[in-house]
Amino acid sequence: MCGIVGFTGKHQAAPILLDGLSKLEYRGYDSAGLAVRNGDAEVEVVKAKGRLRALAEKTNNGQAMLGSCGIGHTRWATHGEPSVENAHPHASADGNVVAVHNGIIENYQELKEKLLKKGYTFYSSTDTEVAVKLIDYYYKKYEGTPVDAINHAMVRIRGSYALAVMFKEYPEEIFVARKDSPMIIGVNNGESYVASDVPAILKYARKVYYIGNLEIGHIQKGKVTFYNLDGDEIQKELVEIKWDTESAEKAGFEHFMMKEIHEQPKAVRDTLHSVVREDEKGKGKHIDLSEVGLTEEDIKNISQIYIVACGSAYHVGVAAQYVIEDFARIPVRVELASEFRYRKPILDKNGLVIIVSQSGETADSLAALREAKAKGIKTLGIVNVVGSSIAREADNVFYTLAGPEISVATTKAYSTQLIASYCLALQFGLCRGELKMDQYKKLIDELETLPDKIQHIIDDKERLQWFAAKQANAKDIFFIGRGIDYAISLEGSLKMKEISYIHSEAYAAGELKHGTISLIEDGTLVIGVLTQSDLYEKTVSNMVECKSRGAYLCGLTSYGNYNIEDTADFTTYIPKTDVHFAASLAVVPLQLMGYYVSVARGLDVDKPRNLAKSVTVE
Repeated sequence: MCGIVGFTGKHQAAPILLDGLSKLEYRGYDSAGLAVRNGDAEVEVVKAKGRLRALAEKTNNGQAMLGSCGIGHTRWATHGEPSVENAHPHASADGNVVAVHNGIIENYQELKEKLLKKGYTFYSSTDTEVAVKLIDYYYKKYEGTPVDAINHAMVRIRGSYALAVMFKEYPEEIFVARKDSPMIIGVNNGESYVASDVPAILKYARKVYYIGNLEIGHIQKGKVTFYNLDGDEIQKELVEIKWDTESAEKAGFEHFMMKEIHEQPKAVRDTLHSVVREDEKGKGKHIDLSEVGLTEEDIKNISQIYIVACGSAYHVGVAAQYVIEDFARIPVRVELASEFRYRKPILDKNGLVIIVSQSGETADSLAALREAKAKGIKTLGIVNVVGSSIAREADNVFYTLAGPEISVATTKAYSTQLIASYCLALQFGLCRGELKMDQYKKLIDELETLPDKIQHIIDDKERLQWFAAKQANAKDIFFIGRGIDYAISLEGSLKMKEISYIHSEAYAAGELKHGTISLIEDGTLVIGVLTQSDLYEKTVSNMVECKSRGAYLCGLTSYGNYNIEDTADFTTYIPKTDVHFAASLAVVPLQLMGYYVSVARGLDVDKPRNLAKSVTVE
């Protein structure tokens, strides 16, 4: 997730901007830049790839950039690799408009093509440069105010954004706008500050405005004026921030993990909208994998899929195996990356190896990718980091848009990887003739409902908190399920063990009687996952077997399956969805359960012992 800062006042801007950006480093970034204006002089732009210290060295810690008005940015690459050219700020050719941007502009390619026809040229691969030049186009076309130009651009941009914009004809002023991506504006002692998160400005201003969705702010020294999408002036109240700096970085959440659980609806929506497009003439929606690099012919020619991953990404693969095979009727094999190359795999020459990795740097996964390429097999990376090793080396890349995760235990990256696998499954099913068009479109419509359903689960988390607190002294926890429910159980068990340090295991429910049931004793917690309607009764029977041996039962199922309460001691429900997509919903209560058990045990949720966020050694 990118970071934005802005300042206009009586002091030199660049040192303040650098200090603000340093408070946003926890968000993750690959490049940074500043744009500062000294009175009526031209805007000076300085950018650097890599860590913020490289930008500080270029500018002598900001002292080399004169001027008391400016904007700054740390970039997490989404469109285009990490580079100086792709770093923000971006500017129109004549320097009329300079801006920084957080978020994703979904229709940037369409807008870019229109601007190319108007004579604009582009130096970067970013969607942000398109937004800058669109604002410039409307500013010049209608000869209006910056607010008019930004309004015209906002109406035409689809996606999420927080924009901070400087105009040549308005020295010492900044204009901001937002949709979905956060932004705050602080004022203090005749000076004004802009930031995408509280920590960047907390030491300078504790009284802030929260700019609303589809609103514009005109920022002057110590003064802010707000406008709606029609250009009418609106009033805002100043709010005093009472958080300490550490809390502010977590947006008010006690831990990053909880913050990231809450970010899942947006992360899922962003990833989905990166490939889902409106049909011509408004006839529903379709999945476009052109940016992923897979054509219809490619998909038809693939004979076998191998999904290779580690940890939670491997659990994504287990769920994806069921979904892809059911929708596309193509054989899928799921492999642990750490085992893949050592067993000297026999790979079909017409197969596709899918490597799933949040960081794109996982050592075992990268080794598996290179093994597949050495054998001449087509490869696809599902990764979250633009320009990462797997992204660079794979033949094709499907980028998830989770933004950076701070907590070691993955939540939103896992959820976006699931969404990516669903999109692949649907497109494979359609291209190979296994899904009819009406089925395909209905399933895409169901995918579109998942973010709101995830939000519903998060909003109802208090019952899970109560239940989890009573499990703080548990010694063993078993997660059981069949089919996709087994894949869900694998991830639920991992979440529990990695942050609570309670021994937990996931088992295919039918395997209990083949040995594992001997471990069940009085009070052992068994969590049964029951989202697959055709397997529901069989899993209930396995839960009854555990109960008869003294287990305490927790059921996780869809609304409507209320007869589970005759068997389970505690039940939590998720909204109904197509059974193929149940993992996206059922995992959320299990994430929350692991989190609350860890908190109840007084542990460091975000940094569990012995674990690292990105495993770059074998």
